[in-house]
Order: sequence, then structure tokens, then C-alpha cells
Amino acid sequence: MTAIEGLGSRIRRLRRAAGLSQEALARPSLSPSYVSLLEAGKRVPSEDVLAQLAERLGCDQAYLTGVIAKPDSVDLEIELHHAQLALRNGESRAALEAFTALRAKLPATDRTDLRFAVELGIGQCLEHQGELDEAARNYESLLQWSAARGRGVLDRLSVVMPLCRCYRELGDLSHAVDVAEKVLAEADAADLPPTVAQLELLSTLVGVYCERGDLHRANFLAGEAISRAELMSDRRALGGAYWNASVVLHRRGRSSEALDLLRKAVDIYAEGDDERALARVRNAHATVLLQSDDPDPEAAKTLLEQSAATLRTLGGGLDVAHVETALARVEVMLGCAGAAIEHAEAALDLLGPEHRLESARVHLVLAAAHLLRDDHDTVRAAYERAALLLEASEAGRQAAFAWSELGEILERSGESERAVRAYRQGMRLLGHRSSLVANIPRRVPKG
Repeated sequence: MTAIEGLGSRIRRLRRAAGLSQEALARPSLSPSYVSLLEAGKRVPSEDVLAQLAERLGCDQAYLTGVIAKPDSVDLEIELHHAQLALRNGESRAALEAFTALRAKLPATDRTDLRFAVELGIGQCLEHQGELDEAARNYESLLQWSAARGRGVLDRLSVVMPLCRCYRELGDLSHAVDVAEKVLAEADAADLPPTVAQLELLSTLVGVYCERGDLHRANFLAGEAISRAELMSDRRALGGAYWNASVVLHRRGRSSEALDLLRKAVDIYAEGDDERALARVRNAHATVLLQSDDPDPEAAKTLLEQSAATLRTLGGGLDVAHVETALARVEVMLGCAGAAIEHAEAALDLLGPEHRLESARVHLVLAAAHLLRDDHDTVRAAYERAALLLEASEAGRQAAFAWSELGEILERSGESERAVRAYRQGMRLLGHRSSLVANIPRRVPKG
């Protein structure tokens, strides 16, 4: 391979990794045809063009030309590729060992692009294994390192997306919103064309706003995601936008429209080779089937069993916990308390103490399963645990519904005073405060 062919190959690889089309990389001063010729090794770029490309691709200009490549750079790239491949195949522990070993070799090279990829990979491995606090710290450190070295907003987008996801699962919804909104504003200010990383972050943020109960903002961002995805050639980006827009529609009571979008998303993901993503969107499809106006638990169970087989091989603990929770919900709707409890307890074992938001959902399903057995003490304990976890996760709207359901159970059990307290707690979380009547002193009956 000649030097110019090597340059073209590096430009093409970095462009694809950033989720950019040739047209997007060319904007605003180059033409798509010129970028195509560069990648084919048929043009020699000027120093100014090299500087522009390096900035947009988030790499050193010298790396594009290969001028200062160290003798071991090729070996390091091969090791990086193997680590990334192991992670994509669901082998997060092996991948973490490979990334960590590679990290130890990086002081011998000035390849900042390699260091960035290694640190991002380590964070993804930790997240995949459910070590969310440690993953979040790793992502935060990588953000600071990237800023100190002047790396572009595309790098920050690719780090903030998993960081936002970690904060969401940890229940720190305010922090998730803050970091995501900040980097999205930076991307908009830079007038960048839509990228896969930008779309993925928008989609993650849609989910966070749904958890907070801010469906207006979630709906706006879902529409933005679809509009931007339709301008891209990447079909998966459009599938992700449909997927997250369906979540908003479902939360707003428009389940039939949500199902239409989910079917489109499933079709798009089925075209590719990302089996894990396909399994996860099938989970979302099954969830809406369970919670729609005309629920279909049998069809949902079929989808979930398909995705469970994939996720138990390729997914992380959180992926499997999601599907176990959904299967527990199916069994509740089918009246099978024992199977529901088994799935719910399996989910709790996988989640551990860090995943407050998802654990709260599991406790709600567990309460419903015990209700089938008329075990009201266990039901109350599970609902109270769920409501407290939701409150701790800032998911006030969901916590309010949990307290309301607990009130119904207490009322049905004849515990009217505790039921009233539960209803009031739910109303407080929805923003209700003491009324005029509540502050009128009670009269003591005469005689």
C-alpha cells in the first residue's frame, strides 16, 4: 500500500467510525466527490485540507499522514481491534483485560486517538458488567482528558451518550439531562451535520425525559431525532429514532402509533447484523404489547423468549435483567404467580444495588405477582420499596403511580388510614400541595 493509499484508508475508517457520510465530512468547504477521491488514494490533500479533515475526524493530522507513526502502531491497532471485537461479541471480561493491557502500552506512543478508543472501551466494558459507578467515573475522566487535549465535539458526543445512559440507570436523572443537553448544544452551535453519535445521545435523552415525566420535552426531542435521522444514510440511526419516539407515544397513551413505529424499528434492525440491538428493540415491542389498550401477553412472550436467547449470550447483566422483568410481567398477566416471582427475583439478582430505577420496576412487578397469591404483607413491602426507589431516582411521576397503586391495595385490605397516606404521598409527588380545606382546624365534637 502506498502512502497516499494509506492516508485514504485512514480517512475512510475514521469517517465510518464517526458515523459520517462522505457528504457530511466534506461540508462546508470540500465536495463529496473530492472526499471520495481522497479515500480512493487518487488525490493528495493540501496541508489546509489535512487540518480540516483531522479536526472533523477528531484525530491528529500526523496520524492521517502516518508520518510520525511509531514502529508498534500497527500492532497496537490490531490489539485494539481484537478488544473491540470481544466487546461486540458480549465477552466484556476478556475485552476489559485486553483494553487494560493495551492501556499499559500507551505511554510509549503519542497516538491520542488510540488512548481515546481504549478508555472508551474500558468504560463500555464496565458498563456492560453492571459496574455503573465505576463506568461513569471512567467516562467523566475521559471527557476531561479529551477537553484538555482539544479533541472535537464528536468525541464528546461518543462519551456523553454512554455516560448519560449510566446516570439514567443509576437514577441520577438530573445529571443525565445536564451532561447530555450541554454537549448537544455544543454540537448544534458547531453546525455539525447529523451523526450516529448525536442521534444515539438524542434517543437516550428522550428516555431520560420520559422517566422524569417531562413528555413535552421528550416528544420534541423524539421528533428532532426522526427529522435528523431521515437526512442520514445510516438506517440504524433511523431505527433508533423510531424506537425512542415510540416510547414517548406509548407514555402519552398512543400505543397503536407506538406499535407502528416499533414494527418499523424491528424491520430496520433485522436488516443489519447487530443481534443485541434487535433483541432489545423486540423487548420494547413486547412491553408495548403488554401495556396497550388491547394487551397481547402471548405474542409478547414469544418476542421476549426470542430476545432472551440472544441476550443471555451477547447481552450484559442489565440486558438480561430487562428481559427477565418483562417475562415476569407476562406471567402476571397470564395468572402464573410462581413463574412471575421466579423471573422477577432473577432480575433483582442480576441488577444488584446500583440499578435503582430498574430495581423499582421489578419490585412493582413482584408486588403484582404476590397479589395473585393474596399475600398482602409481601405486596405492601414490595410496593413501598418500589416507591422509595423511584423517589430516590427522581422519577417522581412513576413513584406517584406506585404510591397510588399501594393505596388501592391498602384500601382493599381494609387499612384505610394507611391508604390515605399513600394516596397523599402520590399526590405530593405530582405537585399537589395542601389545600385551603386541609388547613382548617378540625372541630372537636361536643358532648
